[in-house]
Amino acid sequence: MRKKSQPSREKNHGCTIFVVTPGASADGSMFTGHTNDGFGPGVVGHEVSDEGNKLVYIPAADHKPKTKRLVQYDPNSGSDDQSGGDNTDAPQVSYIEEVDHTFGYLTGSYGIMNEHQLMSSECTDFAKMEPDYIAGERIFYSSELSNIAMERCKLAREAVELVGSLIDQHGVYGTGETLIFADTKEAWVLEMCGCEPKMFKACKGCKGLWVAKKVPDGQVFVASNTFRIREVDTEDPDMLYSGKLHDVARELGWDGRGKVDWLKTFSTGEYSHPYYSLARLYSVYRRLAPSRNFSPYVMDTWSREYPFSLVPDRKRTLEDTLQIFRDHYEGTVYDLTTGLAAGPYGNPYRDDGPFDAHDLFTPGEIKLGSWPRPVSAIFCSYSYITQARSWLLDPIGGVCWFGFAQPSETCYIPVYAGANSLPQEFNCGKRSIFDHSSGWWAFNFTTNWAMLRYCQMIEDIKLEQKRIEDEELSRQKAIDEKALEIYHAKDGIACTKFLTDYCSRNALSVISDWWKLSDMLVVKYSNGLVNDVQNGVIESTKKGYPNEWLSKVGYQYGPRIYQYKELQEIGCVEYVGKIENVLPGTELEYIKKHQTCQSERHRKKQQESGQEP
Repeated sequence: MRKKSQPSREKNHGCTIFVVTPGASADGSMFTGHTNDGFGPGVVGHEVSDEGNKLVYIPAADHKPKTKRLVQYDPNSGSDDQSGGDNTDAPQVSYIEEVDHTFGYLTGSYGIMNEHQLMSSECTDFAKMEPDYIAGERIFYSSELSNIAMERCKLAREAVELVGSLIDQHGVYGTGETLIFADTKEAWVLEMCGCEPKMFKACKGCKGLWVAKKVPDGQVFVASNTFRIREVDTEDPDMLYSGKLHDVARELGWDGRGKVDWLKTFSTGEYSHPYYSLARLYSVYRRLAPSRNFSPYVMDTWSREYPFSLVPDRKRTLEDTLQIFRDHYEGTVYDLTTGLAAGPYGNPYRDDGPFDAHDLFTPGEIKLGSWPRPVSAIFCSYSYITQARSWLLDPIGGVCWFGFAQPSETCYIPVYAGANSLPQEFNCGKRSIFDHSSGWWAFNFTTNWAMLRYCQMIEDIKLEQKRIEDEELSRQKAIDEKALEIYHAKDGIACTKFLTDYCSRNALSVISDWWKLSDMLVVKYSNGLVNDVQNGVIESTKKGYPNEWLSKVGYQYGPRIYQYKELQEIGCVEYVGKIENVLPGTELEYIKKHQTCQSERHRKKQQESGQEP
């Protein structure tokens, strides 16, 4: 059981994920999405990387009989014992039987997409039981489970069954987790948590708990750091679950009547603070199905306001789907581009306070206030939207649209399932060193510079974002057709080379264009000005601050009259945005009479007439 005294997972703020089934998409594609919102290391292939902001290709491989597959401890698991289970500095490893052949796949912190168009995405959830890693006994965290599924499976249900069996046989440690597995036709949601024999008798012989549910075709599913499966229906052929689930549920308080509520039985709900998870569900669902008129408010963490999945108001195109993560709650009660905290230029990103981290939250506990947790978060390492298309050959039908850093300001770059290598810019560089060779730094720098004057710079970013993505989308059909032609005229090797060359060439072009964009933004918005550079001559405009901001921050109390001390003593002065000409010496009286706010004038009238309470 995770202890209240345990430090938070300060390097990981949790992720947002979704799946759009073929019946909910405009062209019959299956889409999945994932934001990797964390600064910590991730499991890449069979080794732990030093950073969590990279995309890596793991090639297909043949293995000799009796070969063992390494399963390494994941230090980003949220397990109580961050050393790996035995308080030593040595890396903790276990092994399982290897299979004869493993598929090629893309991975980052988690498995992403393999050569057979199997796709995956992940988010962390709080579970009541989050046991430690024990080498050889409780060896899996969800990161390696997703990678192994990419290595060994072609279909989503096959992946669910494999992961379930690995949990049953080898155990799971660390935080609760939600995994999406999707192929060209089916999407499944698998949720898991550990089991603690020391605390619950029913856990004896149980190494982990899991439940899986198929997403109905024609619907969209979204998750954001809280379990999404509710009733476990034992009669539903589209649900799978671990054998010990009901026994443990009884010991956790289920009375045996009705169906087990997975979320309510095995979790206390949201992380950190109210709406940490549910506001993101609201954000995505309200945009996908505005006709449902979802409320941004709920009764508690167990709310059923946002269903497991829903039918969108209209079928989603690829272009639509690329926009899902680009959101800071604009136009809602949680809008991060408004208010004093957004500064004069609507900056949607916030510095974390003491209660903003991805930490434990217990219903009934009143913490100090927190910022709303957006879908597009400043701490995002990368995001992606994967696409699977049943009418095309697997190497051509599968595409990972990968975006470095923050989703709202990124540009998604296509990587085909048939590509077998990536440019160095995808997996080099560290956060601790500013590096022009790193794709991540190109995008992260642009977002950070935009925070200086966000409401204006975001328009420049969106123009370039749209230009590049429109070009990529317009080329997709031609690339598909050319790849298919090469495949049939030559062979799969030639097709792979064509797709690899295209993906690499396009990616390098996009990263180069983004560095050029960042250079332009530095020049255009330097020194608090808006500069227009033409023919080597700079024409600058002093935009100043928005009137609303000037009124809120007390600009009108600045040295505007000689009676400065007396001005400061006035309770409420409005910023009126215009010059007034009055008789010299009457400036202060004029302000008191005409430029104090209505409530202050009303108070003064009451005071003058002797009516003030």
